[in-house]
Amino acid sequence: MGSAGDAPLACVIGDLDLVRPLGLAGIRAAVVAPPGEPVSYSRFAHARPDWFDPWTEPDALVDELMRFSDTQSAPPILFYEGDGDLLLVSRNRKRLREGFRFVVPDAELVENLVDKRRFQALAERLGLPIPRIYRAEPPLDELERNLPLLVKPLTRRSDRWSPAIPWAKAVRVDTAGALRELSRSLDEAGAEAVVQEFVPGPETRIVTYHTYVDHNGETAAEFTGRKLRTYPREYGHSTAITVTALPDVAELGREIVQRLALRGVCKVDFKRAPDGTLRLLEVNPRFNLWHHPAAIAGANLPALVYGDLVGVRRSAGIRSPTRQVGWVWPTKDARAARASGLSMARWVPSVVTSRAKSTLAWDDPMPFMRGVLLPALDRRRHGASSAAAPAARAPAGR
Repeated sequence: MGSAGDAPLACVIGDLDLVRPLGLAGIRAAVVAPPGEPVSYSRFAHARPDWFDPWTEPDALVDELMRFSDTQSAPPILFYEGDGDLLLVSRNRKRLREGFRFVVPDAELVENLVDKRRFQALAERLGLPIPRIYRAEPPLDELERNLPLLVKPLTRRSDRWSPAIPWAKAVRVDTAGALRELSRSLDEAGAEAVVQEFVPGPETRIVTYHTYVDHNGETAAEFTGRKLRTYPREYGHSTAITVTALPDVAELGREIVQRLALRGVCKVDFKRAPDGTLRLLEVNPRFNLWHHPAAIAGANLPALVYGDLVGVRRSAGIRSPTRQVGWVWPTKDARAARASGLSMARWVPSVVTSRAKSTLAWDDPMPFMRGVLLPALDRRRHGASSAAAPAARAPAGR
């Protein structure tokens, strides 16, 4: 599918973990990513439109996408990975449909899912099992009565959140004083945040449900998985995950997607509470890194979306993984393993046996060689320590 030279390109606003499942299905891609990103050097990247930040330069990015589509003989299939990419596609869907084909949920639903306060209100209306969100305004009596609490960004806008909270996706606060200090840091960075009920337990209790629901409301594919390690250890970005069968997660995930009347792709995140119940953390209606190991496991959601949009007849039944497959981000998972107390003697085999590795593949070596190794050697050659080097950008889909 998609191997013919005249087949429409997949235009991917995202990283290699989204491009690779398409490439494994024989689908050529145009990649829209910042200069120097590993995905730019992939053998699956057949075109490279200019990149503009979807948060700060959305109009410029839409203009570039439309310019690129004008150069194609057939409308490309558009894929998006981060929240900023999702909002760009959703808010400009009318214009983008003039040059692209894509799936995206209802516009109001997208806004409700991306904004955590709006998601709280929606979840309460639908009776979804979401942790409570509190008003972080004086007086703080209610907050103090419910400590510890979790502070999360209102939306995943890393350019504002990361200066105050590097890498971590949330912060646990145990005192009202810590909450006030964190609030000041976020205000200085221009980052909006929400204060949420704390669900006890490590990140390994986070489990996920993924699905692709077509425009007719039929589920084309689904799978579940769980996190193994993150960096930082608490509330960090995924560095090791596994696609594996979790029946209760699949059952509740299907129910939530049905209540939302969602069409398109989505990831439903849960945390398993100490009593075993599943608490809904968020619903992300976009493509993500989990599609890489799932494609190897037998459920290639991006390829199914591509096939539907180019008119390839789909076989009957729901596509589900046929085996368990692990994914690892080696350059960051080494730190995560040390933080979790995992010895190198155990960590190395876990990396070797993970069938999906971010930016590292024998059949596509240039993303690692030119996008990771050479920049690291160049910094070392010029005497820049890892502490002095620019901070790595947290990938959108993690």
